[in-house]
Amino acid sequence: MHEFSLDFLRCVRCGSKLELEIFKKGTEIEEGFLTCMNCSLCFPIIKKIPILWDDFAKYVSERIMLGGKLFNFVSHEKMKKFIKNTLLNSKRNTDDRTTLEERWSKIYQNSQKSKFYSIIKNDLCALPSSKLVLEYGCSIGTISRFLANSNQNVFGIDRSFSAISIAKKVQKENLDYFVADLMSNVFGKTKFDLILALNVLELVEPQDLLEHVSKQILKGSFVISDPYDFDRGKHSVKKPFDEITLRSSLENLGFTISTKTKKPSHLTWNLKINSRSTLNYKVDFIIAKN
Repeated sequence: MHEFSLDFLRCVRCGSKLELEIFKKGTEIEEGFLTCMNCSLCFPIIKKIPILWDDFAKYVSERIMLGGKLFNFVSHEKMKKFIKNTLLNSKRNTDDRTTLEERWSKIYQNSQKSKFYSIIKNDLCALPSSKLVLEYGCSIGTISRFLANSNQNVFGIDRSFSAISIAKKVQKENLDYFVADLMSNVFGKTKFDLILALNVLELVEPQDLLEHVSKQILKGSFVISDPYDFDRGKHSVKKPFDEITLRSSLENLGFTISTKTKKPSHLTWNLKINSRSTLNYKVDFIIAKN
């Protein structure tokens, strides 16, 4: 974690400022705690990655295998005690997400040369440079890393510690990543010039995400894409969107959709599952301004 991020981060429970306690530091803060100055909630920083989860025990309970790895990653006695107590107090969830998140991190890593990303990057180049950029569902940082080349400060958020670990392998002084829920108020009342949400609508209620983002952009751009693949069984969202609903919902929230993206698109996004299988999506893409 970069120290400059402390100026923007807030407690995801009460919105108050965070106090930094450093255990290990190199070019970045490698291990330590972010503690809320109001409600005293603690957020661990492990392997340069802050885990900004309202209930860290719940996060770990869904990723017990990851919890064991986190314990082995850290070196400070206070951090080891914190993780050990968390593991002892976590209810074991039979649906451990660790392996699944690690698998998809590798799939995204092996699919970075998909034409989809080239098209997105070309469109992003046409946007004005921004002071503050945020990407929801940044995964391994393919787009966040690209944006850091031409924008002042870029932040990426994802639920997967595995994905963020890969993203952090490429260090940039103006780029930082956080493990957090997409709907949490990681940055309090901070307003962004550019926000991205690429292919994440199946992870969160679409309308809730749009309303959340609309409050974070005062005057700026919102870039969103999705293949509308909402069939997730018990994990499916309750009110899925299609290309018409997405556009009308954006307009109802005060966004103006660019002329180029007013009509639904079908961008090819190929995900290499393994040496014999490739998942082929046709992705809709929208650039909107507020």
